[in-house]
Amino acid sequence: MDRSPGSSAFVQRIPEGDTRPRLVCDTCGFIRYENPKIVVGSVVAHEGRLLLCRRAINPRTGFWTLPAGYLELNETTADGAVREAYEEATARIEIDRLLAVYSIPRLSQVQLIYRARLLDPDVKAGPESAEVGLFQWEEIPWDDMAFPSARWALRHWRETEALQEFAPMTNPPGEFGNF
Repeated sequence: MDRSPGSSAFVQRIPEGDTRPRLVCDTCGFIRYENPKIVVGSVVAHEGRLLLCRRAINPRTGFWTLPAGYLELNETTADGAVREAYEEATARIEIDRLLAVYSIPRLSQVQLIYRARLLDPDVKAGPESAEVGLFQWEEIPWDDMAFPSARWALRHWRETEALQEFAPMTNPPGEFGNF
């Protein structure tokens, strides 16, 4: 612990009026809250095909996933999903509606996945993708999907594909995001 003049030392303790251990400044009492990360993404459809990206970065390099990533500061969740689709696949998309909210407590993540439409099928890999492709349902590389939540979202998209109104989906029964 750094206790030199002008430095703060954070210690883990339960602040007064709280029920969880937090990082608290030993000098001034400031509480440094650590909260879940928000991931935003989309299941992007175009003429019956779905956009997937093969990851060029860790985790799960070389596996396929949806265009998704961390929400940035001062960004709406829908704007974040649009940005991620462009960054990962140069995909220009239009958000339809919120498809699912997944809780991944092991990673301290909340994932908001949208249903979207591809505006232009001319897509190419961005810096975080090794390749991108538009897949018919039967062509999806299920065994090479990077994350269970990407599989959940694809299946939830399929269940809601023809629906105009539906409540956002959540983790499938028995799936608590502890993968």
